[in-house]
Amino acid sequence: MEKVKKPMNGYLALVLSLLLLASAIYMFTQAPENPVIVVPGILCFAATLFLWKGLMIIQPNHARVLNFFGKYVGSVKENGLFFVNPLYATIKISQRAQNMAIPTLKVNDKMGNPIEIASVIVWQISDTYKAAYEVSDYMAYVKTQSEAALRNLATSFAYDNIEDETATITLRDGGQKVNELLEQELNDRLSTAGIIIKEARISHLAYAQEIAGAMLQRQQATAIVAARYKIVEGAVGMVEMALQQLSKKNIVELDEEKKATMVSNLMVVLCGERGAQPVLNTGSLYS
Repeated sequence: MEKVKKPMNGYLALVLSLLLLASAIYMFTQAPENPVIVVPGILCFAATLFLWKGLMIIQPNHARVLNFFGKYVGSVKENGLFFVNPLYATIKISQRAQNMAIPTLKVNDKMGNPIEIASVIVWQISDTYKAAYEVSDYMAYVKTQSEAALRNLATSFAYDNIEDETATITLRDGGQKVNELLEQELNDRLSTAGIIIKEARISHLAYAQEIAGAMLQRQQATAIVAARYKIVEGAVGMVEMALQQLSKKNIVELDEEKKATMVSNLMVVLCGERGAQPVLNTGSLYS
């Protein structure tokens, strides 16, 4: 478990090390005249190096994990110059938010169709102990688990409603909900390494090349059928209204045969893709 440690200010140790270094230099320069001071000079120089070993500078949004002969001591998250036990081993960890683009993956969706999917995530280390000691390499861990989470998301939902008409959420139309599900799964997977996901978004989504053409034709056919349905529905309403108005205003009396002919002609005019060619009838409808 992470323990935040506040070490001693490093400026006092820095000043003391500079004084010891100056003393060592002075003793070395006086050694030819007084060889006795060589040993104290060496000790002062060794003490200087020892103090420098304990000095550490922590930049903003960075941390140091301290380890004493295999035992976790604590984590320093405060910024500045500090002095710690020179025998401590330290691990530098950045706590800045980082972007990672998950490359395009080729997977099968819930319906078994091959699709291409990619995403972009923003992640940050929150627990330095877990990042340093719970996983061997947190950068590789983030990459591997992110790809696994994206694959699992892609296989859990259909690409769109054309394949699964009963689906409440699809990859194409899910929008923010799909991104939230991806973010939640990433947080669950990466919590072991002390990493939190600040944002996760799908950056690329398409059918695989081998079926893209066929799926495009299917989507176009579905769109044409839907458009035709609307056209026919509107045409039926217009024909019904025309018959009602003709009957209400007594413009012309139509028997069943004439009504059928009129309905047929109106449906052709209203539903046809090309403009209708008028035909003038100078005689009776029955001749």
